[in-house]
Amino acid sequence: MTGEIFRDAWGIPHLRADGVTELARVQGRVTALDRAWQLEVERHRSQGTSASFLGAEALPWDRFVRRARLDDTARRCFAELEGRDAETAEWVRAYVDGVNEGLAEGAGGTPEFARTGLVPGRWEPWTPLGVWLGIHILFAGFPAKLWREQVVRHLGADAVGLFATDGPGTSGSNGWLLSGERTVTGHAVIAGDPHRFIEEPGVYQQIHLSCPEFDVVGLAAPGIPGIAHFGHTGTVAWAITNAMADYQDLYRERLRRTGAGVEALGPDGVWRRVTRHTEAVEVAGEEPVEVEVIETERGPVIIGGPEGLESGVAEGLESGMAETSAAVSLRYPPRVTADLGFSALLPLLRARRVADVDRAVELWAEPVNVVQAADTEGGLLHRVAGKVPVRAEANRVRLVAAWEPGHDWQGWHETPRGGLTDGIAAMANQRGLAAPLGVEFAPPHRADRITELLGEKERWSAADMPAIHMDTRLASAEPLLELLRAAGTLTPEADRIRQTLLAWDRRMDAGSEAAARYAAVRAAVVRRLAAHPAFAALSAPPAYPEVLLPWLALLPRIGFALEHLLRAEESYGIDRADTVRAAVEEVAAGQPTGTWGDAHRLAPWRALPDPSYDAPGLSGDHDCVLCTSAVPGLTDLSTRGPAARYVWDLADREAGLWVVPLGSSGIPGSAHHRDQLPLWLRGELVPVLTDFTQFEKESDV
Repeated sequence: MTGEIFRDAWGIPHLRADGVTELARVQGRVTALDRAWQLEVERHRSQGTSASFLGAEALPWDRFVRRARLDDTARRCFAELEGRDAETAEWVRAYVDGVNEGLAEGAGGTPEFARTGLVPGRWEPWTPLGVWLGIHILFAGFPAKLWREQVVRHLGADAVGLFATDGPGTSGSNGWLLSGERTVTGHAVIAGDPHRFIEEPGVYQQIHLSCPEFDVVGLAAPGIPGIAHFGHTGTVAWAITNAMADYQDLYRERLRRTGAGVEALGPDGVWRRVTRHTEAVEVAGEEPVEVEVIETERGPVIIGGPEGLESGVAEGLESGMAETSAAVSLRYPPRVTADLGFSALLPLLRARRVADVDRAVELWAEPVNVVQAADTEGGLLHRVAGKVPVRAEANRVRLVAAWEPGHDWQGWHETPRGGLTDGIAAMANQRGLAAPLGVEFAPPHRADRITELLGEKERWSAADMPAIHMDTRLASAEPLLELLRAAGTLTPEADRIRQTLLAWDRRMDAGSEAAARYAAVRAAVVRRLAAHPAFAALSAPPAYPEVLLPWLALLPRIGFALEHLLRAEESYGIDRADTVRAAVEEVAAGQPTGTWGDAHRLAPWRALPDPSYDAPGLSGDHDCVLCTSAVPGLTDLSTRGPAARYVWDLADREAGLWVVPLGSSGIPGSAHHRDQLPLWLRGELVPVLTDFTQFEKESDV
């Protein structure tokens, strides 16, 4: 035996090989067979070459990637990995070899290649690092600092809290750990669901990796060897959520062009030469676009340049800069350390106890996560892992001036550790364990609701967990309903809506008409607040790169912070009761019909559109445990939600459960392309299987 590929009834790959390196090659190969289009899209996105076959719509991303130097950072990180950890570097190379072996065959059965004329390219040893970096470069939400800059400029520093998230949310997750004292078996259970943009093919790949050194099931990231975030080795299991840490900084730069090149002003008052070159971005059907790539001692310049920014932006960054330029550089840990944390991946696969997982994640870099783990001997772990720089408080909140002293990085934070309360630890991106490392967190509703539900009985089983996954109670509805209750006299039609909502059970169920009325009133309130003169200056975002503009859009900011806006002490001249009153009258005048699921439908991101897709209705909402996020006031379509669900049982690995939103295959028309979607919609999961005698052998490789 060299390497073998087996499949279960859901098409999930179960891989077996003689050794660790050979197993990595088989993993790369099967991923290329199942996900060739996804792999090539992600490779091109990490290099900033996706517009070459996706067209001008992909150009903003490619331009950002070139300027942020993601591909160069991946190369640096791999070179450093080779020197520091030769075994892991060889393992990554083996995965890449497998991808290159399987790409042509995988592409041959995938119609997107023919639609675009894309020919599969060659993966390099650093490509998995580039893919990982491309997936996570915006994960910490550094563009939120640009938003705060705008709020301070137009409304003053006190207004930043008005839109604070324990308010707006980005990528997050639910996760919970039950110790053995709270389960029917006496062994721990870990469960949860990572919340990301739902993509087709999916961002997680169910997989089983087996060799003489280890036997692990988990959720892999296509394009990355091993199992990073969610895994079960038989004796220890682990899972993560986004810690919401702040570990990337933005610096306002003063640049000037000289006869010798470009210079930047440093904190010591000295102008120093920066690195500079130009790159040509190919665009399908159009002329290539030239991009100037500049990097200062702080980091790559991602906004502006020696000639400044678009009209109106420079004034927002720094007044009195006419003699030089207004530009912004990005400082992010892998660019500084040449370390993406890949040395953690093999130790995770080899882990046997919680202590092994703990040592492995000490090597983690980014993204910064909250980690939970448990083992069969009763060991438990609840901690933060990743690199967060120690620096001035101002760096964490807004842009800082590169020419002023006091904004350099001074080492790395110790990452916090926590415990369990009454045998439970719930993590849902809330302000808690990771609070010292972040600025804005998710509202506490999901974490509080998970804890409340788990407190309803003394002992739980793995089979009970889907009921937690699918809970739809929306605690954040209360402020709007309070104002609606006090809204005074309404027309009969509007009053009927009010009575319906006051009697509503606060559950965002797909079949609920009351949930649909609530969402309609909420959307109308959001639109009215966004149109209020108090926020007019924030309604037109500055001319920053297009890829950053979602963080600067007023309507989503109001939509996700609505609960806080409706209760904030400072009203900024807005009559909130009148706004709610007008909103419910607006909805009533439209004679609304239908249920929440009629409007709240799953809309996955695809590199190419699929006109045949019939979007299913969804339960849930942004602040429900069943976190299916739309953008209130803009659309009820959900592009973000549970990118997988998992239940890891430490009493019996095969009592565990998992599901993904679509299926194990990335090939349209395959039997396993969307076969898990009905289960995912209903909250059902498929069993975790590990016995190779139950599987169908596909091939020797």
